[in-house]
Amino acid sequence: MSVLTSISGFPRVGRNRELKKIIEAYWKGNATLDDVRGVGRELRAEHWKLEQAAGIDLLPSNDFSLYDQMLDTAILLNVIPARYRRLSFKEPEETLFAMARGYQGERGDVTALPMKKWFTTNYHYLVPEFDEATEVRLNGSKPFDEYEEAKALGYETKPVLIGPYTFLKLARNSEAQELDIDEGLIDAVAGVYAQVVRRFADLGAQWLQLDEPYLVMDKSDADVRLFKALYSRILPAREDRVKILLNTYFGNIADIYETVKLFEFDGVGLDLVEGRDENLAAVHQHGVAARTTLFAGVVNGRNIWRNNYATSIGLIDALRQTTDRVAVASACSLLHVPFSTQGEEALGEDVLKHFAFAVEKLDEVRQIADLVELDDAKRASSALAANQLLFDGSRVARDEAVAARLAALSDADFTRLPARAERQRAQKEALGLPALPTTTIGSFPQTKEVRAERARLRKGEISQDEYDAFIRGRIDEAIRQQERIGLDVLVHGEFERNDMVEYFGQNLNGFLFTKNAWVQSYGTRCVKPPIVWGDVSRAQPITVAWSTYAQSRTDKPMKGMLTGPVTILNWSWPREDISNEEQTQQLALAIRDEVLDLQNAGITIIQIDEAALREKLPLRRSDWHAKYLDWAVPAFRLVHSAVEPTTQIHTHMCYSEFNDIIEDIDAMDADVISFEASRGDLVVLDAIHDAQFETEAGPGVYDIHSPRIPSTDEIEERIGEILDKMDVDKVWINPDCGLKTRGNAETWPSLEHMVEAARRVRARL
Repeated sequence: MSVLTSISGFPRVGRNRELKKIIEAYWKGNATLDDVRGVGRELRAEHWKLEQAAGIDLLPSNDFSLYDQMLDTAILLNVIPARYRRLSFKEPEETLFAMARGYQGERGDVTALPMKKWFTTNYHYLVPEFDEATEVRLNGSKPFDEYEEAKALGYETKPVLIGPYTFLKLARNSEAQELDIDEGLIDAVAGVYAQVVRRFADLGAQWLQLDEPYLVMDKSDADVRLFKALYSRILPAREDRVKILLNTYFGNIADIYETVKLFEFDGVGLDLVEGRDENLAAVHQHGVAARTTLFAGVVNGRNIWRNNYATSIGLIDALRQTTDRVAVASACSLLHVPFSTQGEEALGEDVLKHFAFAVEKLDEVRQIADLVELDDAKRASSALAANQLLFDGSRVARDEAVAARLAALSDADFTRLPARAERQRAQKEALGLPALPTTTIGSFPQTKEVRAERARLRKGEISQDEYDAFIRGRIDEAIRQQERIGLDVLVHGEFERNDMVEYFGQNLNGFLFTKNAWVQSYGTRCVKPPIVWGDVSRAQPITVAWSTYAQSRTDKPMKGMLTGPVTILNWSWPREDISNEEQTQQLALAIRDEVLDLQNAGITIIQIDEAALREKLPLRRSDWHAKYLDWAVPAFRLVHSAVEPTTQIHTHMCYSEFNDIIEDIDAMDADVISFEASRGDLVVLDAIHDAQFETEAGPGVYDIHSPRIPSTDEIEERIGEILDKMDVDKVWINPDCGLKTRGNAETWPSLEHMVEAARRVRARL
């Protein structure tokens, strides 16, 4: 009998981002909901066909979503706040999009649900909200419909749902606080999941996968009790008619593995990429229940490098010392990697052979399963031998100049003088800004005209001079608009940039770029991360020419806009042959060169975005500093430590929980930080207040990820809430993120309202 194979999920946006395109066409009125549904059916059918053809035994269903799997789960459990119900949409998709994006129209005016990072990935989920009117019950039939859809096409699938423990731990009440989980709520949620289990059993499903990534987090005794209470109510619904796979990923479950074992799940998914050593030790210590199959997550769903088959086989062999019931699986959903390497032939075969995207990872899962069944002699086959050649150390040569710079670093290179309080006084005098200075985060709308000109340059239809003239015109117009509405600190708009990471990578040595390797960030927003191929250094000045041109067009301060080293690494595909710490230091030295060039060119305010700092924070608190913050925070300081006291260093962070690392953020020693707060109900302000935060701060006063236009009164009220918790001398007024993905129609009215709100509050000071 061959080894069972499984994947947790598959990219949903399509080979060519078909889902993104049809949904955005619908939002613009250029497509119907039936068109959206039709594309969804086509994509699901294609994905199941690919998975089956690759030899995957347990094909996932319900891993598809029009926006987000947590949002789908909230709707399935009827966790739909009253403000969205009152919109009284006829079609369920319209309610879903209102919850995801907000709504402003004839039916009402509502903001979107909060959005947060999905554990340590660059994917964002919608935070479910329980309000006073919430009545948990089974609502809708999406998981069942998609299972039956697959069955009608001839595919037996394994339905996938977010598990109840993870759902409740990530959900919040209407004040953005953790839920007060009582027995009534446990009964209600577990009751819905038990209904789901029975319904799938009735439909003939063989397996049901419940994803519980929150189990890899630190747990209190109350958390363990919650897990036990939920599953003691759910598992009896199996009635031996359907098998339940408890799937965990992004870390280890060693501290609860013994409890998990006692529940005798039919399958337990273990991440053997990010939780390898701890998970293996737990299995060896506590054993495996007789009915349980371990799903060995050996194929990395979060990076694009080829799997080392020898390593994966060794891990499976280690599990087989304890149990013969071992399946080969992806470590997490393949949602987090691009669709396929097909179409990336421009990279060259010598490069491309090192990469595996989602389609190729299907083959890796099957090939590993086949190799596991062979004896040692047969394992030395052409497939394994060819795979091992990829790991012989000859892929890339070391850059000795970069190594020398790293070796020469001293403590002084990570320390900026004088102290921040003295710098801030000097900066206030030098810049002469009013109280509550207004600014934006950096980018302005990348319209279809901007994208079209960039495409024309890429195709050789226009010259570099013609393209540069076009960009200068856009910068000039953005400056005129900012001056018209009265912003205090301006930005040039970043029209020349395709992406805040890719743009820098294109001007750094050591990076490679793909043509179509898109991954979903949230909703229809997709990103195309660059690949860190070798040692990194700056090839040439990157932003200086455009920043100095923009500053020459205005008397107001113009921010230089850079992406920080931690964010560049976290939003790229990092190397696996050297540490993340070393890669980040290489990037820090490159960006440090750019910072000093900007300062020397007369730019007095420089923003170094670290939007993704929190993103890769280890999920276990005990690992935060030793495994991450102890090198990530100093890397940021290395970037700016050599600038003059009067040069004001800004940074920006978005869509993360900041409260518990607020002191580490302060230790980055920036002069000003802006951060997302509008979807989080400004709960970070309490942490800022309690930590006696020294950095000046601009909590976002409105949500740019929604198309709705906030009123002046709404923003004025928001500023008032900020000033209740922060000293007015420390506060900046700004949106919560860059405006690249918005349209001009909502961008400029929103900024006008923001500036007017700041003026009103300023007048009362």
